[in-house]
Amino acid sequence: MKYLFVVNPKAGETDSEGKIRYEISLLPEKEDCEVYVTKGVGDSISYVRAWCEKNAPEEVRVIACGGDGTINEVFNGAVGHPNASVTCYPCGSGNDFVKSFGGAEKFLNIPSLIHAPVQKLDLMKVGDRYSDNVINFGFDTTVAITVNQDRDKYGHGSKNSYTKGILKALITSMKNEFTVIVDDVLLNVDGKAMLCTLANGQYVGGSFRCAPKASTDDGLIEVCIVKPISQFKVVNMINAYTKGEHLDKPSFKNIILYKQAKKVEVIAPEGFAYSLDGEIIYQNHFTVEIVPGALDLAVPE
Repeated sequence: MKYLFVVNPKAGETDSEGKIRYEISLLPEKEDCEVYVTKGVGDSISYVRAWCEKNAPEEVRVIACGGDGTINEVFNGAVGHPNASVTCYPCGSGNDFVKSFGGAEKFLNIPSLIHAPVQKLDLMKVGDRYSDNVINFGFDTTVAITVNQDRDKYGHGSKNSYTKGILKALITSMKNEFTVIVDDVLLNVDGKAMLCTLANGQYVGGSFRCAPKASTDDGLIEVCIVKPISQFKVVNMINAYTKGEHLDKPSFKNIILYKQAKKVEVIAPEGFAYSLDGEIIYQNHFTVEIVPGALDLAVPE
């Protein structure tokens, strides 16, 4: 088997490339390892896709070295290639995806990554793009846009970026217009909500457990809508949302709409934006479908 390390040099607050190369040099399998340093947004997708096609049917484990954006791109490049398994070395600012599997520390041992057993990973598909973790919009998109602006300005995002985004969203994104249709049934009848998350993984925004019941291999999308509420109630809700207790608290029963689904259609006004694993996409009518067992994911034991 070959091992392809795809390194995003701009992920996180420090460059991890040197550390990764050093650890690879110590491996008995070092001759089977290749390191590719990405050149910009979207580069990981095209490089991994081309590598898998060129070298098929040789088996390869592709290790995404970066944050959630890098993981998403690598997974998008590998999907549809049966010779590829995927995993990640999470060195970004949020590292939300790996929280569903025990956290970043579990994935930061390179020998464990290359020998880890695989399990099936579902993906959510929107057009020709895939999401491994969370698609969200409304309040959350304002937060994601703020994080991306900080990343463009400073070269990386941070937990402070998320806090800044929340404060901005409390002013500008408390009541948003969009309609969510879940398995052909209208979920929010009035067409308004504060936010909506469509989740395969459990965490978003660096620390928020938005979908505590989500499983990455159950063939279902977790759909959660929070109705428009006051700023005061948002402040009360943040602690429960962080811990993943918002679905079970009786005090939130009348403001949350929750379903599990295989297909979700979203219709919104022109100029609408959503976040796909942190990437902002402007599209006012789209459909999200679950693709069960789309990838083989290597998870260290």
